[in-house]
Amino acid sequence: MDIQFLGGAGEVGRSAIYINDSLLLDYGLKTATPPQFPVGSVEPEAVVVSHGHLDHVGSIPSLLSGARRPPIHMTGPTLELTRTLAQDTLKLHGGSYNCPFTAEEIRRLPEVAETHQYTQTFSAAGHQITFYNAGHIPGSAHILIDDGETRLLYTADFNTIDQRLVSQTTARPDADVVICETTYSDIEHRARETIETEFVKSVKSTLWEGGTVVIPAFAIGRTQEMLLICEAHGIPCYVDGMGTQITNMLQQYPGFVRNAVALREAKSHARFVTGRDGQRRRIAEKNVAIVTTSGMLSGGPAMTYIPAIGANPVNKITMTGYQVEGTPGRSLLETGGAEIDGQHMTVSAQVEAYDFSAHADSDGIRELLDAYGDATVLLNHGDRCARFAEELRSQDIEASAPEIGQTLTV
Repeated sequence: MDIQFLGGAGEVGRSAIYINDSLLLDYGLKTATPPQFPVGSVEPEAVVVSHGHLDHVGSIPSLLSGARRPPIHMTGPTLELTRTLAQDTLKLHGGSYNCPFTAEEIRRLPEVAETHQYTQTFSAAGHQITFYNAGHIPGSAHILIDDGETRLLYTADFNTIDQRLVSQTTARPDADVVICETTYSDIEHRARETIETEFVKSVKSTLWEGGTVVIPAFAIGRTQEMLLICEAHGIPCYVDGMGTQITNMLQQYPGFVRNAVALREAKSHARFVTGRDGQRRRIAEKNVAIVTTSGMLSGGPAMTYIPAIGANPVNKITMTGYQVEGTPGRSLLETGGAEIDGQHMTVSAQVEAYDFSAHADSDGIRELLDAYGDATVLLNHGDRCARFAEELRSQDIEASAPEIGQTLTV
């Protein structure tokens, strides 16, 4: 089996892996200035997608330009998320280098898409493919590829602990080769229950004091997790931004969430914001929690809420996800100020951060790899892949960290 890494090797972003010059796994983009795309050019016979995050699906529509129509295999939620993210990218960057496709390519996506359930084996480009729940976001999948000689497990992004929204990964199918993500290979997450308890206590304290809490959250996965927490603990909340659309969509896929009834109740508990007639400024004066995009304060309704509540030290901003260096969210955490909607502002409101990560930590990654002691391990999707490979080799695990553009034969 030939494996070529077109992106995502030694980095987080633009994940793309080409198998036997015929089968493409993921085709993302890396958010940067300018954005970065997978290297080289490919003409895949088929595409298989792990999950609906921009770094894994951001370039997918570009594969449908001209006369190209490769079938694209994914789960139902991943198809919906791929379309939504593509439409958002087109809205923000259409007609520029930052967007490698047009509305026509997005329109073609449902025509070539084939959706599958977990554990349902199907054929793609002469390979046998099976999806397994990866426990990352709804619809996220480990991908098992069998070319008749070699069995490859592509973990993609995964989590080994339960979230309120999705259950942890438990599948460990037999494999000769494992391509494993390493996002948090040197980080040990604190207990999820402890983080949630501290978060709830902090939010309720601010509401009791008469303040407003803005909860910036990623639209996919994190927004729904926050709504589930708010409902479970009786926290009055509004939800705004792309997360409202994603929440509504996930109602159509009850088999891909941990508890469909709980998600429905969480949706009923929250008040959905339309943004009409100054609604957001009025909400910002209420004694409530506001779950809103964007998770790193780089856009979205948060551009209204942060200035509206930022001057009052009773109010609070609770970051719920990793803040990439250079983003307004990172600046706010480190300096107490950030560029919000084109203007720098210093915030008097309290600013806190909570690690509700949807990725496995170092213990979780090793737990998965423990099931593959005799396999060849290839590490990607992280900024310390080479160092982690050294650590694994010192424990007699056959591990390496491929480079972008490199082709390996296994």
